Amino acid sequence: MKKELIKQLFASFEDIKQEELGIEYWSARELQVLLGYSKWENFEKAIKRAMDATKNSGYDINNHFLEARKTIETGKGAQREVTDYSLTRYACYLIAQNGDSTKTQVAFAQTYFAVQTRRQEIIEQRLLDIERVEAREKLSQTEKKLSGVLYERGVDSPGFALIRAQGDQALFGGYSTAEMKSRLHVPAKRPLADFLPTLTIKAKDFAAELTKHNVIDKDLRGQQRISGEHVANNTAIRKILGERGVKPEYLPPDLDVKKIQRKLASDEKTALKVAKKGQKS
Repeated sequence: MKKELIKQLFASFEDIKQEELGIEYWSARELQVLLGYSKWENFEKAIKRAMDATKNSGYDINNHFLEARKTIETGKGAQREVTDYSLTRYACYLIAQNGDSTKTQVAFAQTYFAVQTRRQEIIEQRLLDIERVEAREKLSQTEKKLSGVLYERGVDSPGFALIRAQGDQALFGGYSTAEMKSRLHVPAKRPLADFLPTLTIKAKDFAAELTKHNVIDKDLRGQQRISGEHVANNTAIRKILGERGVKPEYLPPDLDVKKIQRKLASDEKTALKVAKKGQKS
């Protein structure tokens, strides 16, 4: 495929891209023309196959293929409404994959949407990684502040460690911190929270924040009373999660948050080098 044709096709696909509320989409009727289909009936077959592929992948069709109506000219000033679809980038990718690859436009679209879809997935994953790292850092800060509050009320470091462990046991349905490490294959010397999914990290943080607030608000003192408060808060959080069908002890582990931090830092350095190189050129 010649460079000039590639540039032309790239511009064409970009030109028909629309955006609303930060979400980009393509009109199926406009995509039909670009992909070289003269008849809507033939193109709709590719759309239906793409819908089946979406469903088989476990995704909601309505999130990627939004049925719409479009008014078209039928000649001599007459108009009529026809079926159209607002398509996400993922939907366009699947349509191209289920299209006639002998058509130059379809072959180009397969690569165009594949690359762009992958790029979007990378961005989404990076945002999820950032959220998890921030949640873990927030939990560390909350526990540090809680430790300081408890120290002022007669709880030393071993006492705080025991209170935290008892809170974990309440949150994880009776499993101790050591048992959860074993279930999730977490190294014995590493913090359990470094391998927990974001939801569980935030649950632990919320329980710790509640304990800190109530210890101050109720002026609780002594390890026993404070431990009871922390267990009660974790039990309450567990109940809320359970009502939404979530049991923390059954959630799969996530990647080591330290590795994610290093990867994010490495990506930032790479991006900075690229940016500097671009400024010099």
